[in-house]
Amino acid sequence: MGAGAESAAPATLDNVHVKSSYARWAPVYDLVFSLIMRAGRLAAVAAADRPMGRVLDVGVGTGLELPMFDERTRLVGVDLCEPMLRQAQRRVIGKSLRNVDGLLVMDATRLAFPDASFDAVVAPYVLTVVPDPHAMLDELLRVVKPGGEIVLVNHVGAETGIIAKLEAWLGKRSAHLGWRPQFQWSVLGGWIDARPAARLLERRALAPFGLFTLARLKKA
Repeated sequence: MGAGAESAAPATLDNVHVKSSYARWAPVYDLVFSLIMRAGRLAAVAAADRPMGRVLDVGVGTGLELPMFDERTRLVGVDLCEPMLRQAQRRVIGKSLRNVDGLLVMDATRLAFPDASFDAVVAPYVLTVVPDPHAMLDELLRVVKPGGEIVLVNHVGAETGIIAKLEAWLGKRSAHLGWRPQFQWSVLGGWIDARPAARLLERRALAPFGLFTLARLKKA
């Protein structure tokens, strides 16, 4: 491989990078990201909410979407970054969210739950963060009950134009950012095509400006 190709390659993303990046983001995460990601979180919660049921929130972060759920929905949140979870715990206490059964430090690619534990799983803005998206999706499919849903919200990278060039530039800084700007739909679409148990129910662009995409999957 030539030097030019090497310089264009995205930086490697691993759990060490993710944890250190989000530990830095934790104190200001809500201020920086709450507004731009709010529409996506509302859409994800509307699809995943299960009053009288049990929902797993993967990559719960500071818990921004937890108050959006129906108070009858039992919630468990997991995240790799402990400083983010501390913020989520303060939100749970401050807003008296008695339907949150636990906030746990956990790797999304190795979930410590039995098979078919949840009525739905929601993972907002997580696919671009995990080093191995397919491993995470396999785990989400494993822990959701048959007939249950996996609800995802993520930025899907542009294939051409100025935005694609910007994402390519940012992609070389993935390790520092803590996420992967150049995430293509084919990563998720290819996984769905290879998993007979996963069926795509819905795919739609979200505000602002179609920057994010909602995907709803059903487990057969």
